[in-house]
Amino acid sequence: MKTKALLIALAMMAGLNCSMKAQTDDEDEITVTDNDGNEEVIEFPEAMSYNLDSLMNLYLSRTYLGDDECNMTDVNPTFDKEVYIDRLSRIPSVMELSYNDVVQKFIDRYSGRLRRSISYMLAASNFYMPIFEEALETYGLPLELKYLPVIESALNPKAVSRVGATGLWQFMLATGKMYGLQVNSLVDERRDPVKSSYAAAHFLSDLYKIFGDWNLVIAAYNCGPENINKAIRRSGGERDYWRIYPYLPKETRGYVPAFIAANYIMTYYCDHNICPMTSRLPAKTDTVMVNRNIHLQQVASVCGIDIEQLRTLNPSYRKDIVPGSSELSCLRLPITEMGKFIDLQDSVYNYRADLYLNKRTEVSVNDDTPTYQSSKRSSKRSKSSKSRRGSKTVTVRKGMTLSHIAAQNGTTVKKLQQLNGIKGTNIRAGRKIRVR
Repeated sequence: MKTKALLIALAMMAGLNCSMKAQTDDEDEITVTDNDGNEEVIEFPEAMSYNLDSLMNLYLSRTYLGDDECNMTDVNPTFDKEVYIDRLSRIPSVMELSYNDVVQKFIDRYSGRLRRSISYMLAASNFYMPIFEEALETYGLPLELKYLPVIESALNPKAVSRVGATGLWQFMLATGKMYGLQVNSLVDERRDPVKSSYAAAHFLSDLYKIFGDWNLVIAAYNCGPENINKAIRRSGGERDYWRIYPYLPKETRGYVPAFIAANYIMTYYCDHNICPMTSRLPAKTDTVMVNRNIHLQQVASVCGIDIEQLRTLNPSYRKDIVPGSSELSCLRLPITEMGKFIDLQDSVYNYRADLYLNKRTEVSVNDDTPTYQSSKRSSKRSKSSKSRRGSKTVTVRKGMTLSHIAAQNGTTVKKLQQLNGIKGTNIRAGRKIRVR
C-alpha cells in the first residue's frame, strides 16, 4: 500500500470497544434438509449475530458514517435459483464460489435480517478493504479473501469472541503470537488492522501449502488444520470440503457457505435494495516513535485531541498506555496535531504522570516495622524479662525445706517445684531457688 493510502486507511483503526450482544438462540442457527429428507442444524458464525445498534454507537460510526441517502425501497426481492448460480459464477474469482441450499440460507440471512449490518459493513469496507487487499496481494493470495473479516468480526477490530479470538481476523492468542503479533498486558496487536492483516495473509498462505484447496483453507482458518485433517481421515481420505462436510464441527459447516454468501452480498447488494451508509474519509494521520511510557490521556489533555479518536488510531494499546520504555513504540496522531505534539512533548510526558503512570520503579522498605516472627520473638523476650523481673532467688541453707521457703515467701510448694523444675521435696544446701 502506498504511504498516502496507508495513512488514510490507518486512520480508521476504530476503537470498537463494545460488547456485542447475540440475538436470541433460535436466531443463531438454521435448519437445512438434505436429499434424503434429514434435517440438520447449522450454526451461524458468531459475527452474524452481533447487534448493529452497538456498532452504530462507536467512534468510527459516529464520526465517519451516516445514514444512506438511497431512494431504493427497503424490500428484499427473491430470485430463481438459476439467478444466484449465474451471479456467483460471474464474480471474478480463482476460488470456487459454488451454490447449494446451504449457501442460499446464508444469502437469505445477509439480504434479509442482516441487511442493515451489510449497509454498515459496505461503508466500513471503504476504510478496511485497501488494508486487506494490500496484505493479501503481498502474499499472492486471492483478493476474495478480504471478505473473511466480514464473517469473522463484522469489521470490528476489537471484537472478542466467546472463546477469546480477537480483532478483525479473530486470532486466537497462540496463533497470533505464532505469526508475530505481540500480545501482553499492555499491547494486543491482534487489534491492529494492518499488523493483523499481514499475519492473517501469512497464516492463509501457510494453510494453502498444507491443503492446496481454498475451501479447505477457509474451513481450517475457522476450526484449525487439525480438525480438517480429522474430518479428512473420517471421510476415508476425501479432500473436497463438501464431501468432508458431515465430519466437520457444526459452526465450520456453515463457515464456507457464509464466506460464499458474503462474497455474493458484498457484490450484488444493489440487487437486494441494500444501500451502503455514507462514509467520509478521515483526516490524514502520521506516526511518531516514543521511547518513554506515555498515556493517551496525557496526549489528549495537553494537545487537545479527543481521547476516543486517539484510541481509534491506536487500537492495540489495551490500557491506553504506549509502552515506549520497553521498546520504541508507535503513536499515531492526526497529521494536523503532529507539530503540536512535538513542540509540547516534554509537557505531555510530565502531565500528571504520577496519576496516569503510577507504577513505582524503586521503593524503600520500612525497617522500623517488625515482622510477625520478630514480633513474636520480641514478645517472648518481653514476657521472659517480665517474668524474671517479677521473681527473686533464695539460697538454701542447711536445714531449710521447700515448705519453709514457701511459707516465708507467700507461695506454695507446688509452685516452687514448677518454677524450679524440682521433683520431690528434697533440696540441697547452697542451691538457689526462684520464688515469686
